[in-house]
Amino acid sequence: MVNYNGDLVAFEDAKITPNNRALKYGDSVFETLKLVNGKLIFWEAHYFRLMASMRMLRMKIPMSFTLEFLENEILKTAKVTNSNNNLRIRLTITRKDGGFYLPLTNEVDYLIESQEINFVNKSTYKVDLYKDFYVYSGHLSTIKTNNKIIHTIASIYARENELDNCILLNERKGVVEATNASLFLVKGLVIKTPPLTEGCLKGIAREKVKSIIESAKDFTLEETVISPFEIQKADEVFLTNSIIGVQPITNYRKKEFSTEIGKKIAANFNILEITSK
Repeated sequence: MVNYNGDLVAFEDAKITPNNRALKYGDSVFETLKLVNGKLIFWEAHYFRLMASMRMLRMKIPMSFTLEFLENEILKTAKVTNSNNNLRIRLTITRKDGGFYLPLTNEVDYLIESQEINFVNKSTYKVDLYKDFYVYSGHLSTIKTNNKIIHTIASIYARENELDNCILLNERKGVVEATNASLFLVKGLVIKTPPLTEGCLKGIAREKVKSIIESAKDFTLEETVISPFEIQKADEVFLTNSIIGVQPITNYRKKEFSTEIGKKIAANFNILEITSK
C-alpha cells in the first residue's frame, strides 16, 4: 500500500498520468526516512529540510503540511506495511500535473511509500572514483530532487566493477559524496568533509555526525575542499546516510583503511538515533 494525497491505495493501483511533472521534468523533491519500532528517526530535521527544499523550488506549501500532519500520514502508511521491523519511508512531493517547463500551478501532490529493511553494515566495503560525469557544485545540488541520473549511473558503474559504492566529483574535480551517502575523511586528528559549496547533499546524517565529532572534541572537524589524492593518503574514510547510519570504507583502489574511528562514531550515531525526536 502507498499513500497518495491521504488515500491508501494498493501499490499496483498507484498510477501516474502522462502529465506527471516528476516523470516529465523531475519536478519533485523527496525525503528518505527510517522508522524504527513505530518511531521516525530525526523526523524534525527531515521535515524542515523538506520545507526548505519546497521553498527553494517555489512549490506552494499547503497550510495542512504541519510537522504533525505529515508524521501522522507517514505512520498511517507504515501501519499497513504488515511489518514490525525497521521500515524505509520515502515521502515524495511533486508539483501537480500540467504545463511544460512552465507549470500550470505551484500546488503539490504527495506520495508516501514504506518498505521493510533489514540493513547490516558491511565488514568489507570497497569504493572507487566515478569520473565519467560530474556533480555541479551549485546550491541546487544540496537538496533531494528527483534529478539523480549521475548517482544512478555511478551506482550501475559500481555494480559492474564489483564495488560497493562510488565517490562522485564536481566539475572542479573536488570530492563531493558517494552515490547515496555523505563522505568523511580522517587524517591524524582532523576529520574532513566537503562543504555544501562543493555540491554535496545537505544530509541529515551528515549534520548529526558533525555534531557527534564536535561534541567529542577528540578531533578537529573541517568542512573543506577534498581532492581525490587525499583519499589515498587518509587514515580512514566513512560514509553516512539516514538508512545506513555510518559505514566505514575498508578499500579504495589498492589502499586498505582502518575502521576504528568510524566504528566509534557509528556507535554514537546509533545512540543518537535511539534518543532522537
